[in-house]
Amino acid sequence: MSTAHGTTSPVDVRADCTADADGRLTFVLRTPSTAARLLLRLRPGKGQPEKVLLTLDFEAAGDGRRRAVLEPGAELAEGRWDVYLLPGPDAPRQRLRPGLRDLRTLVDGRLRDWPAPVAVRVPYVTKDGCLAVRAWLRTAHAEVEGIDVTDRSMTVRARLHGAALGGDATVRLRLRGKGGTERTVVPVAEADGRGFSFTVHYGELADDAGPGNRVWDLFVRAGGAAGGETPVRIGRLFDDIADRKEIFVLPAAALGGTVVRPYYTVDNDLSVLADRT
Repeated sequence: MSTAHGTTSPVDVRADCTADADGRLTFVLRTPSTAARLLLRLRPGKGQPEKVLLTLDFEAAGDGRRRAVLEPGAELAEGRWDVYLLPGPDAPRQRLRPGLRDLRTLVDGRLRDWPAPVAVRVPYVTKDGCLAVRAWLRTAHAEVEGIDVTDRSMTVRARLHGAALGGDATVRLRLRGKGGTERTVVPVAEADGRGFSFTVHYGELADDAGPGNRVWDLFVRAGGAAGGETPVRIGRLFDDIADRKEIFVLPAAALGGTVVRPYYTVDNDLSVLADRT
């Protein structure tokens, strides 16, 4: 069966994938093949043509199989990359199904310091059972290390990567799509200038909820010469989970007629929903 862009639907073409701590991804075909290349395609937005493609050559893996290696220095733009097999110059490309995914080195990613730019790659299985890679590429990132939730507030512990906190650092809660409305919280910084914590009081968000629902996105503005003025998104990227939103469900709190709930977005960033229905 054929699909758009000269692509054949997957049958049983599978590849094992191993992720190294430095970002290297190794794809090994599970069965012998004469395929010349592996193709990574940045998934375009709905209704948009594909624009970004990356091809990797296969080499002998030493056991009769063939492998392709995506090196750490090859940047992947932020987004979802579908993985294809290119059997030959005139043959349509084929989606790959996943074999074994060895992601053990990703599990404790939050325990090390990540330099700028912060580049994260997590191989995963799509809803239709194919192999893909979720990539993040950011100048800096604030990794959530813990969230303590009560019926009136949440306290977040995080660590900044790719930058350092200055003395005038602030946490910003930005109201999505509402003309730049923000709430500001002063974080408590650790001595190393990377770790910090802050508390968000739900009442301040519920009072401004209005009818319907509003979403507050969380950033830290590191400040100082080493941190810069650009707000850095707060989220959780440093493990083996490509899609966190439906897996990590945080408790909600009711304040009057408003339900407030922190959650992870489709990009694994931290936000707070204030819903007055």
